Formats: sequence, structure tokens, C-alpha cells
Amino acid sequence: MSKPSLARGTRDFGPEQMAKRTFIFDTIRRSFQRYGFLPLETPAFENLSVLMGKYGEEGDQLLFKILNSGDFSGKLTDADWQAGSKPLTTKISEKGLRYDLTVPFARYVVMNRGTLAMPFKRYQIQPVWRADRPQKGRYREFYQCDADVVGTDSLLCEAEIVMLLHDILPALGIKDFTVKINNRKILTGIADMIGAHGMEGPLCVAIDKLDKIGKEKVVEELLERGFASDSISKLEPIFSLSGENDPFTELKSWLAESEVALKGIQELEEVWAMVKILGLENAKIEFDVTLARGLSYYTGAIFEVKANNVQIGSISGGGRYDNLTGTFGVPGISGVGISLGVDRIYDVMEELNLFPESQKTSTKVMISNFDEEAFAYGLSILPKFRKAGINSEIYPDSVKLKKQLDYADRKSIPFVVLIGSDEIQSGLLTLKNMKTGEQQKLKTEDIITLLNREDQ
Repeated sequence: MSKPSLARGTRDFGPEQMAKRTFIFDTIRRSFQRYGFLPLETPAFENLSVLMGKYGEEGDQLLFKILNSGDFSGKLTDADWQAGSKPLTTKISEKGLRYDLTVPFARYVVMNRGTLAMPFKRYQIQPVWRADRPQKGRYREFYQCDADVVGTDSLLCEAEIVMLLHDILPALGIKDFTVKINNRKILTGIADMIGAHGMEGPLCVAIDKLDKIGKEKVVEELLERGFASDSISKLEPIFSLSGENDPFTELKSWLAESEVALKGIQELEEVWAMVKILGLENAKIEFDVTLARGLSYYTGAIFEVKANNVQIGSISGGGRYDNLTGTFGVPGISGVGISLGVDRIYDVMEELNLFPESQKTSTKVMISNFDEEAFAYGLSILPKFRKAGINSEIYPDSVKLKKQLDYADRKSIPFVVLIGSDEIQSGLLTLKNMKTGEQQKLKTEDIITLLNREDQ
């Protein structure tokens, strides 16, 4: 018999990890709901016609395709087999696992737009699959946590995303973070201004490395990418933009000739002003002219969140897109969204030791089992603990106490109720604190009160 193994790029999460992951998901979910986002779930697989062509050539290759059930190759001709993998795939596979949550969301909006209250605010927490090369920190199955607003151009959405991030991260214990913001229009304006119209893509890829490789190397890379020397010299202000307190004054004078860039700056100024009105003191937001993620689809604000003083890079990202639903024949539905990287947040919290000690998912109290009489008594009080909202269990077998206490120890159960003949007669049960070893005799009701107080 062969040994069981995990598929590459996937992971099991044991009870201890799941308790921590559940804490992250519950915290994020509560904040999403507090901000008026509604829950949505879409199927694990979609028709390939929905998925293909939405993520570029590379994305199409990274889609997990599902073989048609039954005799998938029965109707294939020799010519089909000879035609190569691409045409063949469409004949033997009609469905694929979802690659992200955005495209299924766009499909849902198009299919249900007649019944949705617009603007539509939704959140989605589900796994996605990518046939990527597995490596450290990159998996073939992972969770995404997305919140999006579609059907409005209002910059309130951008300001609310800033507020939402300032709500979620401190609730997880991550207090030292930076929300970096840029605007696609500013990047377009810079490319136009230096005479490199439409080249903001390669321009940003190079500028993005400024803090890693320094100015000289960035200039070298721009020359290699076909930028003219005089275009590069016009970029000079980008290397010296400071403006900590007022990040936009220098930028406005530098890009005064570009209408599109000024529009981008004005949008960001409005977001900054709204965040102030919303009462966010000491907002951890920073304008970053080199931020260039997701250029292929973002059309306005671009967000990236970094946890400071840890090895992991970005833990969240997002932005505004003007045409989410255009690929499904319904153009012009604008939206803005944010995605939180749960796996990266988990790693940050592990590195900084931020998970709370007691996880609500584990057992709080175990009832011992000495003999038949004690077992029957234990069974009669067990439902009382559960009705009071206390996670509880009874040891199923009458074995030596040491074995029962070892079990409680291994499961990190903090309290054990010991029931012997004395306890049954007096109605006073012995409550043992597994951490301190301390024991006290209490009525069932008093134990419930004490355990509930522990959770406060």
C-alpha cells in the first residue's frame, strides 16, 4: 500500500492552526459587516468561458481545468489530438476552479444586476486555486478575503477602505502598519509628461524597485527598457519627492501640465480630507508615487498595506477599476475593492506573537469519568455547561485519572471537573485549574459563573 501524501502546493491546517485562522476570519468578517458589506459565496468552479481571457495569457495557463465527466475523449478525432493542447483543452474541459474572487463577483453582478441594490457592497472569504509553481509563501490553494463596492464613483469608498483597514489590523493586534496609496492617473500623467505615452507599465516596474536597488540601477533599467535619456532626466523629481506632511504640493507643480495627473492628485486630496472628517486620528496613510500594483486593471486609486518591522512584505492590496463587468458585455460599472492576504497576516501575527492565548474554538472544561455512577452524574450536568455557552466535553472511558488529565493537558483544556462519590453526595464538585493546579469545591452553577467570568 502506498503512503498517503498531500498534493503539492496544498496544506492541512490542524486544530491549533485552525483556531488561529478562525480568529483572523472572524475579526475580518465582523469589520466587513460593520461597514455594511454583505456576504457572498460563489461556486468553487466556473465555466471556462467565464474564466478564460480575464487574467492574460499567463493566467489562462495557471487555471486548473476540470476534465469533462464520463467519456471525455469519446468524440475526439485524430485531428483534435494533433491540434495541440489549447484547442484540445476546450473540447475535453468545460469548467475550471476559480482563480480569484473578482471575476466570479463580476459574473454575479452581471447576472443579478436587476435585483441588486446599487451601490452593491459585498465581501467574500473563500479559497482560490492557481496551478503555480509551489514555493515558500506561494501555494496552489489559498484563501482570499475581498471587500468591494460597485456601482458608484464616489471617493467615499476609497476613504472607507482606509478606515476599514484601520479597523481590522489593530483588532488583529497589528498596530504598526502603513497604508500606501497612489493613483493610476498620476502614473499615466508622469509617463505622458516625460514623453513616454502609454509606457507607465515598464516605467512603474522599474521605479517600484527604487528602495531596493537605488536610483542609479533604476536609471539603468529604464535605459534597457527603451526609455530615452531626456525622458529619464525629466523623472528627476520622482527621486526627491518628500512632502511628508503635504505630499501633493511638489507633485502639483511638477505635473502642472498634465490634466490627467492633476485629476489623480485631486482625487487623492479628497480621500485624505474625507479620512480626516471621518475622525481618523494619526492615520497611517502615505502617498507613494512608485506604487504600481495591478496596472492592467486599476484606473484610479491603488492601495497596498505593509506591516512594518517584519520580514513579510505586503499583507493587503486593492484599488479602483472602471470596468469590472465590461468583459461580460455590461460596460461602465465602476468599483473599488481591497483584498486581505490571510496567509501573510497569519505569518505576521506568528512572527510578532499576536495571537490571543485562549482561543474560543477549544474546550474550556472537561468532566472526568471515574466509574458508572460518576459518568451518569457527569452526563446530567454536561448540557448545563453547553447551554451556558461553555465549550465542554466529558472523558468517554473510565480509566486512571492520570490518563484523563494527560488528555486535558495535551488539548490545553484549562479546567477539569472531578466527580467522585463525595462530590455526588454533597453536590459540590471539585474544579481543578490545570495551569495552577489549584482545586476548589463549588456548585455546578458557581462553576459556570466562574468560567464565564474567565472569558470576559
